[in-house]
Amino acid sequence: SAGCFSGDSDHVLAIHQRKYGKPVFIYHHVQSLEKSLDTDSYKNSKQNFHSSSHTKISKLHPAIIVKSAFPRPAYDPSLDLLAMTGQDLEVENLPVPATNVIVVTLQMDVSKLNITLLRIFRQGVAAALGLLPQQVHINRLIGKKNCVELFVSPLNRKPGVSEALPSEEVLRSLNINILHQSLSQFGITEVSPEKNVLQGQREADKIWSKEGFYAVVIFLSIFVILVTCLMVLYRLKEKIQLSLRQEKEKKQEIHLSPLPLPTAQSEYKTTNSMVQPEQAPKVVNVVVDPQGQCVPELKPPLCASPSPFRMKPVGLQERRGSNVSLTLDMSSLGSVEPFVSVPTPREKVAMEYLQSAGRVLTRQQLRDAVACSHLLQTEFMEIPMNFVDPKEIDIPSHGTKNRYKTILPNPLSRVYLKPKSPSDSLSTYINANYIRGYGGKEKAFIATQGPMINTVNDFWQMVWQEDSPVIVMITKLKEKNEKCVLYWPEKRGIYGKVEVLVNSVQECENYTVRQLTIKQGSQSRSVKHYWYTSWPDHKTPDSAQPLLQLMLDVEEDRVESPGRGPVIVHCSAGIGRTGCFIATAIGCQQLKEEGVVDALSIVCQLRVDRGGMVQTSEQYEFVHHALSLYESRLSAEAVQ
Repeated sequence: SAGCFSGDSDHVLAIHQRKYGKPVFIYHHVQSLEKSLDTDSYKNSKQNFHSSSHTKISKLHPAIIVKSAFPRPAYDPSLDLLAMTGQDLEVENLPVPATNVIVVTLQMDVSKLNITLLRIFRQGVAAALGLLPQQVHINRLIGKKNCVELFVSPLNRKPGVSEALPSEEVLRSLNINILHQSLSQFGITEVSPEKNVLQGQREADKIWSKEGFYAVVIFLSIFVILVTCLMVLYRLKEKIQLSLRQEKEKKQEIHLSPLPLPTAQSEYKTTNSMVQPEQAPKVVNVVVDPQGQCVPELKPPLCASPSPFRMKPVGLQERRGSNVSLTLDMSSLGSVEPFVSVPTPREKVAMEYLQSAGRVLTRQQLRDAVACSHLLQTEFMEIPMNFVDPKEIDIPSHGTKNRYKTILPNPLSRVYLKPKSPSDSLSTYINANYIRGYGGKEKAFIATQGPMINTVNDFWQMVWQEDSPVIVMITKLKEKNEKCVLYWPEKRGIYGKVEVLVNSVQECENYTVRQLTIKQGSQSRSVKHYWYTSWPDHKTPDSAQPLLQLMLDVEEDRVESPGRGPVIVHCSAGIGRTGCFIATAIGCQQLKEEGVVDALSIVCQLRVDRGGMVQTSEQYEFVHHALSLYESRLSAEAVQ
């Protein structure tokens, strides 16, 4: 059966019979809506016929097809028996661009569409678009979505070539009323452009459009502009902060101006240039305001001081040094005449303090000082840091050999390496200082920074050159960031001209001991390496006992190596934990030999040799705790 639909593009179905007995359907355009169907003429298999009855209808209902006299398979109630094999209508399956594909969604099962129904479908779509049927091409049947994919070609399209008109342009001419009238039995639910899936299998999808490319370029341009602006603002902020910091440092410089004192003050006994008062002294703070005016401020002292120069506490001293201003104890310079002072550079004032300060403690006073931590903190804050200005070291590119740019060796006591050539001054540089020991013994210790990747050879050259019997390492290799590189081998290593052999490794409770042999040419020497790892940076251990035991072991090795060079001690920067260890070692010797100790004088002596030794007030207290523990051990031995 076949249907002819109302409208300008209605058809009349004529059934012809070929010689081999299969029916042929031929469609003709007519002016009126007619349909001819004669099922009786099917019995005459060799004559062409037209239906004897013409009925005008508006739609083709499936019931007409079901009642057709044509035989059909029992399993399929549709009109697929009307289909002919060998017809020229085919599903083309061409790689049509996505923009040219039209998808028509049906309620009817597309798997049951045969050639005849597809031809009816194509002619109905062509009528709705106002085109010729040969311009409408069925490209693919999509069973999952129950839809038909088609495209429209121009009139002069070559066969087998996927020339297609843009789908959006074609759909503008679609007449919805004609489409529903002519194809109502298909149950069309949607007509829309959609990407051709088959195209994606044969050619790459066009990801970049012109508009998308411009959008990406604009976005990247805006991003680059924003990043550039942020970088400029950050640089401006750094410059402003630097200028403010420099201005602040200038304002904090010490200016000692003549200050007239009233003559009606308490009388003092004068001995030499420093006079001990009979009454509690008063302290005059010389404060320089931003306008450069000096304002004296009287206040009672916190505690007695061995020197008229005392430091104003401003918090813990960290690696970048201190800009603490000095407080002048005017009363200890007592005189009935006004105090007149010549302006003195800060470095000279600080050095005078370091060379003269001291507070000798008996054993009982040592125990009392440990119990009074705030007095120790106040005392520590008064000690100048004595950091070195980089301009004082006249060696080009010496900064490449410094772990921290503000921790530099004192030029007067720094270790000089033998140069590789007379003109190579950088080869003589290592960030290390000779440290005096108990009783002012020269070159008792060497305090140095943790070796860097480019200073390992220099370190072992120093060990060989100074003939050091012991190396004490008081840092981990990494604490948040790198503190020291691994500068010794697992078994054997060559560092410059020095060969290092590891003979044995002994794991103790709080540190590791390595017995090393170092060689240069035909000579060889033994070196003991102590690695203490339980001391946190900028802090103190929970107990002083491990440090005290380490110090005693190192002292025993030093005594057993008479005639050899200084003990090398390093942490990361070579001033904090290193200073604590050396100060404890010197203090213990003083306690053992004299029965008293002067920790203040010891720390001042260390800072004269290397700036910043014993970095924080907590470390200063810890030194006193270690000395007190050693004093208790000495007392117990004396009782026994």
